[in-house]
Amino acid sequence: MSDPNSSGADTAQSSKSPKPSLLDRLQNMLRREPSDREGIKNLLDDARARDLIDAESYAMIKGALAISEQTVDDVMVPRSRMDMLEVTQPINELVTTIIETAHSRFPVYEDDRENILGILLAKDLLRSLLDPEQDIRTLLRPAMFVPETKRLDALLHDFRRTRNHLAIVIDEHGGISGLLSMEDVLEQIVGAIEDEYDEDSEQTIFSESDNRWRVLATTDIDQFNATFGTDLPEDEYDTIGGWLASELERIPQRGDQCARGNLTIEVIRADSRRALWLRVERNQPGIQPAPDALPND
Repeated sequence: MSDPNSSGADTAQSSKSPKPSLLDRLQNMLRREPSDREGIKNLLDDARARDLIDAESYAMIKGALAISEQTVDDVMVPRSRMDMLEVTQPINELVTTIIETAHSRFPVYEDDRENILGILLAKDLLRSLLDPEQDIRTLLRPAMFVPETKRLDALLHDFRRTRNHLAIVIDEHGGISGLLSMEDVLEQIVGAIEDEYDEDSEQTIFSESDNRWRVLATTDIDQFNATFGTDLPEDEYDTIGGWLASELERIPQRGDQCARGNLTIEVIRADSRRALWLRVERNQPGIQPAPDALPND
């Protein structure tokens, strides 16, 4: 004779069955074996839609997939915008360039920018400042040359294998067409990497003197206006870099300048896609002539 309570008990037990864990759900998704790259992307989109991965992880995984489809030519800094050092320059001039550009590595050439001798690390030069007769050639490290068509994932592997952080890009004829750093490649995966001025992520404006400042191009327009007493349109642009690109009608390049009121805004660091750092200088008001120099009535 069947137990009249067994059916109800089974129903109650089944209703209390635990929900699939996060691991179970991920395993179920992975069992849907994608047949191509597009299938992987769809699987990733589905995982994000189900909140199985957070937005940051989603962006990083998509970035890692993307670099296998990108080449050096897609993200390199073009030759016209390369910061280079001439091997015969006096050390004090080299130090000035290093400070202004804020790079840690520089291609060094002789006579012609096509004739790259090697790579100079700023830290190596700083160690030699006490010796004004230091021959820069002895500080150079071998340059790494790569073709424009090299895939970014392969370049990242080469960077890790050779412990290089900078590659000189050459075209099909062997000419210099640009350069690319490890940071440039990694930013395609993880997004913009903070640099030496970003110890306090909330601070984007740094004073260099009473009338000069170093400003991140990502500084909010309203913050810029409040700091410098300007009236840049806050409803049209989000950042000072965006406003500057609109004023120039192109991607800002190092050395570009724009005047606004009594301010001069200069691009001191940029990559192939955007301005990174600006220098803002407040122009001194015109010097009034001394009373005895004024013309007679």
